[in-house]
Amino acid sequence: MTEKNLLLEENELISLAKKVGTPFNIYDGDAIEKNAEDMKAAFSWAPEFTNFFAVKALPNINILKLLASHGFGADCSSLPELYMAREAGIPGERIMFTSNDTPDEEFQTAYEMGAILNLDDITHIASVERACGSLPSTISFRFNPGPERTGNAIIGNPVEAKYGLTRAQLLEAYSLAKEKGVKHFYLHTMVASNELNADYIVETARMLFILVKEIKEKCNVDIEAVDLGGGVGIPYRPTDDRIEWSILGERIGALYSEMIEKEGLGPLKITFECGRAITGPYGYLVSTVRHVTSKYKDYVGLDACMADLMRPALYGSYHHITVLGKSKAEKDHKYDVTGSLCENNDKFAIDRELPEIEEGDILVIHDTGAHGHAMGFNYNGKMRHAEYLKNNGKILRIRRDETYEDYIRTQLLDPVEV
Repeated sequence: MTEKNLLLEENELISLAKKVGTPFNIYDGDAIEKNAEDMKAAFSWAPEFTNFFAVKALPNINILKLLASHGFGADCSSLPELYMAREAGIPGERIMFTSNDTPDEEFQTAYEMGAILNLDDITHIASVERACGSLPSTISFRFNPGPERTGNAIIGNPVEAKYGLTRAQLLEAYSLAKEKGVKHFYLHTMVASNELNADYIVETARMLFILVKEIKEKCNVDIEAVDLGGGVGIPYRPTDDRIEWSILGERIGALYSEMIEKEGLGPLKITFECGRAITGPYGYLVSTVRHVTSKYKDYVGLDACMADLMRPALYGSYHHITVLGKSKAEKDHKYDVTGSLCENNDKFAIDRELPEIEEGDILVIHDTGAHGHAMGFNYNGKMRHAEYLKNNGKILRIRRDETYEDYIRTQLLDPVEV
């Protein structure tokens, strides 16, 4: 079981909402920092341990700076994400560039920044040579285990995934890269998303540790670092249990001792690229009730919409909801909680049992610290809303509300002939 707490007292959140206006996302920076330190402590046994924070989860330079101050790096998938990591002061050796269908200019920028290129296909060796003139001294390859592993419900069957190299391609790629002068090698995989079973993450480590030995024997290549990917889930439902960093670290550490140290394959750096597990539980979408209506069902209409949080519409995902000032009240009403888009799936919750809700009530939607604001869009001309950070006793605005001027900035009011 997971208790769904707020980052401020209910009356403080109500006051903040009235002061700055809703909707907005707010993140608990103090809790994020503690979580980062807990992860580091759990893997303190691992040589040069780091987490390349998945920028796609919460792409805000202020968040990247906060995590960088605790030694975290950045996992980037695009040119803007590389720029944000650089803006946050993260050095190239702490940036993992994991991309697919990558344009040459992005390979080139990552190369020039000194980022670790995590290649998604054996043909990308030639792509990097074309874009950069040569291969970097350090390179990583992403492994797709195919039928060897069963993907979890969110990420799907690895056989159907567009990502990564097969086992045969992987061995060929390491041999080829070594022939071309690459000196340092990483091994990477990503086979789960929002996984709450620690066994799955541990077995991923086992799979990669086996591969480290096989690559050494068949390619005469020493793997210096293994990236276990992300995929560690968070307890969106109160009935869910989180994966404890301490337990995960202890179990993977035991495997490391048995399969790496005793086999003479160390030292081997251990890294992750967790995003959701770092910031997800510590984000909150705060929204005001515009309308309460009764048709064939009862509806609560918010000033937020799925442009602010699309996970429920996209995945059918559960996000816990607290009605401020009524958190202790009996949940004796059933509502669909909706937004204002011209789409019927614009719903944050369906048939959710909540206290009786009135116009003007303020609702907090929990666990929006990853893949929330990041997945926003402008359909129906909806503007993306502000982000705030609670840190060291202060509430800081770290992104302003988008404006109409922002929305039309790329439109040419005087069309140009081409």
